[in-house]
This record gives sequence, C-alpha cells and structure tokens, in this order.
Amino acid sequence: MTGQTTPSLAAALEALDAAARAAGVDEEAARDEGARLAAAVAESSPGAPAAWLAALGHDPAATGAFFTAASSARRWRTSPTDVLAALGAARSKHAAAYGQALADVARAAGHLGSPGPHVAGAAAATAAVQRTGTPQGAGPVAAPAPGRAPSGPTAPPAVGGPLAPRSAPSGADPFDLGDLLAAQGSLDALRRPAPEVPSVESILDALGARPAAAPPGPASAAPSVATPADPSPGSAAATAAQATTTTEAAAEEEPARSIEELLAELDALTGLTRVKDEIHRQTELLRVEKLRTEAGLTRPTLTRHLVFLGNPGTGKTTVARLVAGIYRALGLLEKGHLVEVDRSELVAGYLGQTAVKTSEVVATALGGVLFVDEAYGLAEDQYGAEAINTLVKDMEDHRDELVVIVAGYPGPMAEFLATNPGLESRFSTTITFEDYADAELRDIFAGMAGKSDFEPTPEALDVFARLAAAQPRTEGFGNARWARNVLDAAIARHAWRLKDTEAPTIDELRLLLPVDVVDGEGAPALLASLDPPEPADSPTDGTTEDAPVDDAPDTAPSTAEENA
Repeated sequence: MTGQTTPSLAAALEALDAAARAAGVDEEAARDEGARLAAAVAESSPGAPAAWLAALGHDPAATGAFFTAASSARRWRTSPTDVLAALGAARSKHAAAYGQALADVARAAGHLGSPGPHVAGAAAATAAVQRTGTPQGAGPVAAPAPGRAPSGPTAPPAVGGPLAPRSAPSGADPFDLGDLLAAQGSLDALRRPAPEVPSVESILDALGARPAAAPPGPASAAPSVATPADPSPGSAAATAAQATTTTEAAAEEEPARSIEELLAELDALTGLTRVKDEIHRQTELLRVEKLRTEAGLTRPTLTRHLVFLGNPGTGKTTVARLVAGIYRALGLLEKGHLVEVDRSELVAGYLGQTAVKTSEVVATALGGVLFVDEAYGLAEDQYGAEAINTLVKDMEDHRDELVVIVAGYPGPMAEFLATNPGLESRFSTTITFEDYADAELRDIFAGMAGKSDFEPTPEALDVFARLAAAQPRTEGFGNARWARNVLDAAIARHAWRLKDTEAPTIDELRLLLPVDVVDGEGAPALLASLDPPEPADSPTDGTTEDAPVDDAPDTAPSTAEENA
C-alpha cells in the first residue's frame, strides 16, 4: 500500500467487513477487532477518542469505550489479531487480503486526532505485523521449534519447518500470510494432546532454583544451588529461566529499604489520601501479625492479596511497587520484586498451554508481588478462565511466598472477581484510586516538567489547570497519563516556537509558555481570558478599583467547575 492514499477509519472498516465476508468470517467479530485495533494504535494521540467514536457512529461522550477497546487490543500492535491468526492456522487463501485490510485499519488509525511521531510509528509497525501475519521482532522467516507452539494469544500453530518468502511481483507485498503459513507443512500439531500442566515446584526444580541439600561440614556463606542441564532454547524452562534470572538480578541490584523510607515515599506522592491511609493500615496489621507469630501466638488467617480499582494513570503500579518493598521490609517476602503482567503474558494460544504459561509466570514472581493489570481481560473466554483457575491454585499453594495484586476499572473488576468461586475470597482488601483533582494534576504536570528540565510559567500552569477542569472524569480518564500527554505536546510546541531562534538562551530553552500548553480550536479565547499582567508604573487612581471586577469572570467559573 506504499504510496497510496490512506483511507479514513470508516472506509478502512468497511473494507475489513468486505474482506471478512470473502473469507467467511463473522463480520461483527471482524469489525469489533478492527475497531479495537484502531483504538490501540491511536491510544496516545490527542483527540483520538472523539475521532474514533465519530468514525464508529458512537456517542462522542463515551470516551471510556475508546480506552477500554484500546487496552483490550494492545497485544495486536505486535501480534496478529485473533481472526487473522485463525485464518492463517486454517491456511485460508483469504488470510493475506484480511491481513492487508487490518493493515489499512492501522494506517487509518494513525491519523486519528493529532498524532505525533510515536503514533505514526506505532501505526506503521502494527500495519506491518498485520500485513505479514508475523509477530513483531520474530522476522518473516522465524519459526517455532518443531512440535512446540509459541506463546501468545494469537500465535500460529507450531507445525515445524521454516517460513519462506514467496516470489512477488514488483510493488507487491513480498510476504503473503497464506503462503507463509502453507510453507509450514501440515496441521498435525493442532491434533496433539495438550501438554501436562507442570506445577510451580516442578518449574523451579527444572530451573535449579531450589537449594540443594547442604553437605556435612561448616555452613557456607551462601546456599548451594543445584545446576541443571541447560534447557533447550525456546522451551518453557528456558523462558522461565530467563525471566527468573532477570527478576533475581533486579532484586539483587535494588538494596533493601526500611519501612520508614518506603512509607515516606508513599506519603510524598501527590494526592491518593485514601490509598495512603489504607496502605498504612495494612502495614500495621501485617507488622502486628508478624510479631504475634514470632511470640508463638495463634496466627490469624489474613490474606495479603489486594484489589486496586481506578482509572489509568492514578498510580496503581507505583503503589504496587512500594507495597512489594514494604512486604519485603516486614520479612513477609524474600525478594520484594514486582512482576507486572496482563492477559497477554498469562494466556497462550491453545487450551492446555495457558496453565503452563501462567505457572511459569507465577514461578518468576515467587518471593515478590505479581501485579495483574486489567485483570478482567482474563474473564473474556475459556483461555482466560484457564489462567484464572491456575492462578487461584498457585495463590493457595504459595500463600506464604506470593502476593497477587489485581487492578482495573471498578465495574469490570467486580465481574472478574465473580468468575471463580475461590477468587473473591482470596482478595479481602480493595483499595480505590480516585481520579486526581485539578490542583493535583497541576502539581503532577509541574513535577513532570521539572524532571525534564522545563519550567512552566505561572500563566502556563493556569492554562493547564483550566484544561484539567474541562476534562470529564469518566471511566478511562488518563489522569497522570493525560498530564504526561499534555506535557509531551507542550514540549513539541515549545520546540516549534523556537524554530527560528538560532541561539536560544537557557531560559528560552526551559520556559513553557501558555501558547505551548494549548492550541487548536478555542485556544485563542482561552489565552485571551488570562489576566494581563499589571504594569509596574500603572496609576493608582481609578484602576485598582477595577481589578476585582476583571478577576471575577476567571475565578467564579473555575470554582464552580471544581465543586462540580
């Protein structure tokens, strides 16, 4: 499609419908994944939610639907979609046309809103992935080891044999998905029985992560560890070994910190008053529990697993990392590292493999915290249900060496916890992360700018505060992520403003002005509404009495919006 005009998203989705009809695929399913793919590509583009909703004919105010769709399809930026993978597995002759239609959807999504270079790059990369049907980074000739399916929810079946590019006419895509998959041979691997699900203990044994029996004699300075034979590349043991080595190295690099230091860092975070209070209460509860145990008293049956509810950008991951450190400082966890995953890291492509994959992830998190973001994504289908069942079992089997934190939007999380009878009982504590207030977002924006060696002027901060006040706090509001996007756009405008300045001063390189923070429709009126600075030599007769009158239109609406 190089050199051709990029279609609109609506037109690209219509073309995807046509490709689905030709392939005998359910059009509704195809359009759904096309719309979700577009949202994932355009997720960080300012103004993309409204443009996406308009293209789909939805309510412009339902921005939460955009972010929900984006979060559910991020994995498709680097892997073929579910429908495309199924067409490839069936060696459908329509797979290439369907993949090209998805690529056009990704390219169209790259033009939604006011995209920056990163969005354009994401659109191009996603289009390449869908057009070739090859996961990003795998390369068009990569193939799994014979008899083993690659991990991931949309990976093609492992049937052995390398993929080879076909000869193509000039200007055509050199890789046709149907031909690539046909070159892999028969689909006999799909009929093989599901692998036996190993326990976390067997995974650790295979990795040599369990201490070997110490020989008679003086105790050594460090426990001896059994050294297993090197696992074959690409095997489950090799994957888990690499993840375990990475997490152990990260835990060793970060020195242990005291509870006081960790709680001080928690208290220094902007806002989150209720969250801080709950973490303090949990810390004291667990500290007393540990003291009771050491004193030989009956140990209460307390669950340490947590549920974090809230919109994106409210600090859930940051607080989860602090919780891991606090549990380590209390002596409840050996390493205190954080392993952050979502559905794509837990769910495999075929039934029977998901349990293996989930147990491998749990093995890397032992001694620390497993943070499952957007956990409700596991409640979508039988593959996710398999991951949930495995996770529930591993939580029980390793209750003393594993803490699980699940996070996501309040509504979907309630449905997620109800999907398994043993799931809700293991999460007795729920912590709600509320959206940041306008003043808190202003402080976050200023702090982010300061860390990047920028300094917003007071007028620029005033403009940002007005922008924050105008943002509807619906489900999916980005909070700190939104503030980061505003800062990124301001930095880009700042650079453009200095394009004709050959040798800008330090102040010019650092200062962010109101015109840097906002542009587009409505910007002139917003900038004009700012109070002009009072001249130093202004007369005092008559002018000072007018100042309160000029201030009234600025302060009254702002206060009303904050109270609302």
